[in-house]
Amino acid sequence: MKTILITGGSEGLGYAIAKLLTTNNKVYLLARNEEKLKKSSKELNCSYKVCDVSDWKSISKAVSEIEKETSHIDILINNAGLWIQGPIQDNDPEKIREIINVNTLGPILMTKAVVPAMKKQKSGVIININSQAGLMAKAERSVYNASKWAITGFTKSIFQELIKDGIKVMGIYPSLMNTGMFEKIGITKNMDGALSVEDVAKAVEFMINQGEFTVFPEVGMMSTKY
Repeated sequence: MKTILITGGSEGLGYAIAKLLTTNNKVYLLARNEEKLKKSSKELNCSYKVCDVSDWKSISKAVSEIEKETSHIDILINNAGLWIQGPIQDNDPEKIREIINVNTLGPILMTKAVVPAMKKQKSGVIININSQAGLMAKAERSVYNASKWAITGFTKSIFQELIKDGIKVMGIYPSLMNTGMFEKIGITKNMDGALSVEDVAKAVEFMINQGEFTVFPEVGMMSTKY
């Protein structure tokens, strides 16, 4: 039984991934909203930790508690993310900071937190849920794309750094997904042709299962829209 940490795990893609993995693994959902975490963990029959991925103290506390409870951390899925769009001059400075903190700093700090345990056991899998936005440019998406391009570079670099320690690092780059990420900030999007979270979750499950034997550093998933 593997110990799996999923950030942004209380809803959306994180929830869908957890649903596939909870049967045969010890899954921890990580998110900021404890009420949602309690509800989701009860529905999925898994564990949770309140964790703000933009805050190192919060991350350290959550990861330390998980290590004590399980004695090992096998898989980290960096899934937490926020959306922003619009002309750069219209983007709120505090919202820009939040996007970078969650989308960019979050995966970096989470990786930093779990690597010592993975190095000690000489094994581990880290999957960064990225986006086609981490590979392409688009007008009025500058902040969001920047946050994802940074993770593309981080994923490629940390892959090279950790492979010698038996730690597999992979990035998945889905295009438009049918999640509630846009609705949270009052944006209505046409989801015709968008990827379902269930299909992307299946791809993540495949990467985890295959990752023990080989490495897929980059996996792209395209819907009919981007």
